[in-house]
Amino acid sequence: MTLNSARTATLLIMALFALQPMAFGAWLAMIPHIKETLGLSKGELAIALLGMPVALIPTLQLASRVVAKIGPRKTFAILLPIQTVFALLPFLATSIPTLFGALAMLGATVAFLEVALNTYAGRLEKAESLNIMSRCHGFWALGVGIGSFLATLLFGLGPMLAVFIICAASAAVGVWAGLKLPRLLGEEEAAQATPRKLNQMPRALFLIAMFVFAISLVEGAMADWAAVYLAERWGGAAEDAGIAVTVFAGFLAAGRFMGDYMKGRLGARGVARLTVGLAVIGVACLTLSTSVPLTFVGFALAGLGISIGFPLGVSAAASLDDTHEAQNIATMAMLAMSAFLFGPPLIGLVSEAFSLRFAFMGLFPGLCLAFWLTRVFPNR
Repeated sequence: MTLNSARTATLLIMALFALQPMAFGAWLAMIPHIKETLGLSKGELAIALLGMPVALIPTLQLASRVVAKIGPRKTFAILLPIQTVFALLPFLATSIPTLFGALAMLGATVAFLEVALNTYAGRLEKAESLNIMSRCHGFWALGVGIGSFLATLLFGLGPMLAVFIICAASAAVGVWAGLKLPRLLGEEEAAQATPRKLNQMPRALFLIAMFVFAISLVEGAMADWAAVYLAERWGGAAEDAGIAVTVFAGFLAAGRFMGDYMKGRLGARGVARLTVGLAVIGVACLTLSTSVPLTFVGFALAGLGISIGFPLGVSAAASLDDTHEAQNIATMAMLAMSAFLFGPPLIGLVSEAFSLRFAFMGLFPGLCLAFWLTRVFPNR
């Protein structure tokens, strides 16, 4: 690949990392609205939110095989328009089962897109000796923040129309960018590789997954419950509380944009320990504070603190093998994203029994585990 092709590939995959999650960010900002519209309690909402993980997690292994066979470019061209349609289904829900089903369909679609994004970025890092994964995930977080911000801004047009505008525009640009991605060396070999069984995978892959699992638990809790938490503490309108997601995602993006530089200076292990420590402080600000400004500080530090975890895990998983990148990433993501997706419903059930603040306190043990597991990464 020429220098210009490598630059083109880098710019396009970063753009796709920003475009794909805009639909997800728009949905996150609408959770309080859906909750109020359907008259759901926090416990009922938690059950409905299980729809995404129930579909997404088992779909990841299938997605890894499909992406390896047809390639990321065709995956983007086919699945981004489908995501646009499925992102509107929650607004048509009339009950817990229908909301559950709508989110399940959206979750299955997201699985294919997530594997395609990370597989291409991982292959590009290795093929061109680049260090781009953290920035790619920075653009993903930025896309979530933009999606949630635009959904809040356009709420007056009508919630469903606002989400449709965001999803359709991002999908149209995403299909164009996906089809323009340059081909990478090794794609043909990966398409012909035989999938491995679970007991054939390296032990390091599961240690990496455990680290990302603990980090993703915090990310999922903040993503799904930040707006609800702020609405309870602030007492403002449901649509205004979506700004909590924007603050969290904005600092998550900022940390990821700095991640490649910090990794070069501190090493993977050093930057992991620094950021996990910041996450501990952020969750403390959220759970121990009684002031709104300090609550926003908590969202900011939590976003910054967990920013590096998933990109570190993806790069490490992709580097374990030259022909099974998609399966390595999918296996790690299957374990790690179970925390991101099953964690929020668990938070809702605990908050129903006690309080949302008490549920957030339950994030501390996972962060301690993540700090201990940073030893899985090299010093440099």
